[in-house]
Amino acid sequence: MPGGVAELWPDARYNRDAEMISSKFALGVDILNVIAEAGPSACTTSYPAMELIDRFAWHMRNVEGVEQVMTLPIAAKLVYAGYNEGNARWRTLPRDGDSLRLATQSFETDSGLLNSDCSAMSIMMFLSDHKATTIDRIVAAVKQFREANSAYDVNFHVERDKAITAAAETGEEWHTDAVNLRLGTGNIGVMAAINDTVRASEHTILYLLYAAVFVMCLISFRSILAALCILLPLVLVTELGHSLMVHLGIGMKVNTLCVVALGVGIGVDYGIYIYARMAEALKAGHPLTDAYFIALKTTGIAIFYTALTLAAGVGTWVFSALKFQADMGLMLTFMFVMNMIGAVVLMPAILRVLTWKKTPQAA
Repeated sequence: MPGGVAELWPDARYNRDAEMISSKFALGVDILNVIAEAGPSACTTSYPAMELIDRFAWHMRNVEGVEQVMTLPIAAKLVYAGYNEGNARWRTLPRDGDSLRLATQSFETDSGLLNSDCSAMSIMMFLSDHKATTIDRIVAAVKQFREANSAYDVNFHVERDKAITAAAETGEEWHTDAVNLRLGTGNIGVMAAINDTVRASEHTILYLLYAAVFVMCLISFRSILAALCILLPLVLVTELGHSLMVHLGIGMKVNTLCVVALGVGIGVDYGIYIYARMAEALKAGHPLTDAYFIALKTTGIAIFYTALTLAAGVGTWVFSALKFQADMGLMLTFMFVMNMIGAVVLMPAILRVLTWKKTPQAA
């Protein structure tokens, strides 16, 4: 979606307004702000700092997915040209401190381009969309420029404040031309941080969830075979759920991680019920086929109606005015039904394969 948010339907008022803004103007509602930290009064006393910020803006303007960039140096160049009859040849950053002060003095903090002492300046980038691929490409371009120009130090502001304090105590004037580019604010900055966190924790959460299920089943049945038979259908249904999310265009977010966990939590119950009933029949001397039908006639019927009831309940969410709730209703319905099928059909099949050379009683 070029504009708006994925949690709302494309015809929602906000998404339609966002689409209109993006199509009529060289701006958009997807904004990434990079904060340039510098010395006090950098915009009036440090041409090297302003020039680096200007080069960074030019670098980012040529990255695919960036529609427009707004910075204090860009605005200052327009003002400076205005003081010189609007001649495009004067649309440049003046190297002289007085001229630089003249070009930047009219900008206030409410413009969002600088703070009160001009030690922090915002580079606002308007993106064409907020797809994960676009965000990753732009964030990578920011990091590439920072590394190439030594424009990032996590302790920059701490060292700067220490130097300012020391200079104030000795009565000396403190000055630096260094610039520290820090990511990032705006809605895209939040999305980028969420995406990084989800990528870092998604597989860990799943592995821990699978490990917990395996250990609990191992403790309950005292059998690795039982734990595998219950766990493997859950893994398959989870991957099918991920495939469905790709098909529906649902991104992996903090809100969608709980859907997978909920699906596994419900699905493990189905598997435990079926396996426990089959294990009882096997211990009673019934062959595997008979044990399976005995489990279907008792526990299987209960599982079927439970899954049907849960799926019908969340299935009504597909009519929601919120697209996110409709997508989650479809996802949960899929997970509930497929986990039921996995427990009733796939789990006994896995048990049969794993016990092919064993006697039914040994299963």
